[in-house]
Amino acid sequence: MELSVSHAQSRFSRAIAELRALLKLATPIMVAQLSNTAMGFVDAVMAGRVSPRDLAAVALGNSIWIPVFLLMTGTLLATTAKVAERFGGGRQEEIGPLVRQALWLALVVGLAGALVLLNARPVLQLMGVDPELIDPAMGYLQGIAFGFPAVALYYVLRCFSDGLGRTRPSMVLGLCGLLLNIPLNYILIYGHLGMPAMGGVGCGWASGTVMWFMLLGMLSWVSRAPVYQPSRLFERFDKPQLPVIKRLLSVGGPIGIAVFAESSIFAVIALLIGGLGATVVAGHQIALNFSALVFMIPYALAMAVTVRVGQALGRGEPRAARFAAGVGIGVALAYACLSASLMLLCRELIAKMYSPDPAVIAVAAMLIVYSALFQFSDAIQVAAAGALRGYQDTRATMIITLFAYWGIGLPVGYALGLSHWLGEPSGPKGLWQGLVVGLTCAAVLLSVRLTRSARARIRM
Repeated sequence: MELSVSHAQSRFSRAIAELRALLKLATPIMVAQLSNTAMGFVDAVMAGRVSPRDLAAVALGNSIWIPVFLLMTGTLLATTAKVAERFGGGRQEEIGPLVRQALWLALVVGLAGALVLLNARPVLQLMGVDPELIDPAMGYLQGIAFGFPAVALYYVLRCFSDGLGRTRPSMVLGLCGLLLNIPLNYILIYGHLGMPAMGGVGCGWASGTVMWFMLLGMLSWVSRAPVYQPSRLFERFDKPQLPVIKRLLSVGGPIGIAVFAESSIFAVIALLIGGLGATVVAGHQIALNFSALVFMIPYALAMAVTVRVGQALGRGEPRAARFAAGVGIGVALAYACLSASLMLLCRELIAKMYSPDPAVIAVAAMLIVYSALFQFSDAIQVAAAGALRGYQDTRATMIITLFAYWGIGLPVGYALGLSHWLGEPSGPKGLWQGLVVGLTCAAVLLSVRLTRSARARIRM
């Protein structure tokens, strides 16, 4: 009996120690992610004060660029796991050459992403978006495309820093970027200091400018701070090395596709809703934007879990890696309880922060209910996916995500919301019900995969 109590106390002490280490890593990432997402919140609020049309244009632009951004940055996330493993194993001299190749990869995918945004008009037309919204949405996307190469390079440097367990730079630069974004929005949206009033289009150019600022800030930080010098990142110039870049892509490509699969579901829903009018699009954007803001906490936890798992595996401690993954999922679930409760209780107040239009508020409040429902499955799936990135087990994650979101979530949502297959179509409500189903399926399957991956590493 005493032995059992002692074991329980020991396990509890380990959990508390792991929780502290996890939160020490995750808290700056949370602030950074919330700052980045808050830029979208500021864009939506400031554009919404101009007109529902401007808010709808920003919403449609977001439905294009955010999935492309997540595909790009997801592909680059392999840098975090690989840096963490080398750092945990005491092989810091290998980090600089790896990150230099990741920067070459970032430059290519950043330019490719910008080209996709600049040529997005046919996508909007194909989805039957209101013609009056296409021109302002494209103007917004042009501004975002201006910053895409910069944000790709910034993200690799951030992954490098995170993998070393140094997450403070992304927090500081995220906050500075947010503080810069607000006055830039004010100048470009409403027309001040000699600039023309651009409306929602100005949000895109403000965000693009901020992306360049954050790159310059991160470059300055990692080139000067002593903690980064053992990695010798800027010691020499390396030409692109295809074998190294291919290895990065073999891990990062599936991550990018998995993240894209989830985010693109939201984007496709926004585009499908685009034909239902500006009021419905604006209401959907409010619910989606606030959901994204809330999601940044478990997403930041997942990024910290990647680092903890990767460093533990680098030290040759697979049981510690499994324990870190379990603690991360537990913390994410505890947060989901809080966020779901607040969203249900304050849904109308949340909607009113974005728009004074009663019709828009009604649509948004209805959809926030469904967002609250999927908080639990979303927390589990993102934390499990973060742990699997630490294991560098990313192909299975990609397959599961594609199946859950595109094979189950979207068809169910379409059947309920826009077709007569299951009765009278319920519009945006049915599409969001499909999201709940898809996220739940992803949570279950990713949890099973994580359990198997952890056991396999322990048996090695």
